[in-house]
Amino acid sequence: MTTRDAQAPADAQFIGRWSPRAFNGEALSHAQVMTLIEAARWAPSCFNSQPWRFVYATKDSEHWPAMLSLLMDMNQAWAQHAGALIAVVSRNTFQGNDAPAPTHSFDTGAAWMSMALQAQSMGLASHAMWGIEHNDIPTALNLPDNMQIQAMVAVGAVGNKADLPEPLQEREQPSPRKALSELAFAGRMPDGVE
Repeated sequence: MTTRDAQAPADAQFIGRWSPRAFNGEALSHAQVMTLIEAARWAPSCFNSQPWRFVYATKDSEHWPAMLSLLMDMNQAWAQHAGALIAVVSRNTFQGNDAPAPTHSFDTGAAWMSMALQAQSMGLASHAMWGIEHNDIPTALNLPDNMQIQAMVAVGAVGNKADLPEPLQEREQPSPRKALSELAFAGRMPDGVE
């Protein structure tokens, strides 16, 4: 397993969060999904616009097959064992005046992180995916023109990595992070930063 060492005294919940792919196949309850979304609901947003929306399916629901089909095959292979799939959607205009909302993705990212940390606190794992059927999602989820998909999230109880397809088994561990010196700059970014 990759060692994750903090370079500053951040809370352990941040360092311990990662995105497993091995789930045990148990469906999440409606109450568990609402708890995840409740945590996301309290994220900060520009003008308190709360642009995030969530469309979900639990593994035992009638909506599961359709939601699972919105993932690319490579993600369906492992996400089929998650307990719920949650589409994270954002409104790209402000409610009330329909003016463009330039921070909708940024704000919705904060909501997703709140959801991820809530999942972790519940003993669950979460894994956000961009490998989704982007062209099919607006119709399948009945999204208005001013709503766009940001990611699909698989959530569930952790399973056995030996149950994953062979190529994914060795990747089933927390990933390292760049050094603080590569990310933080006083006053301005130095030349040559990538």
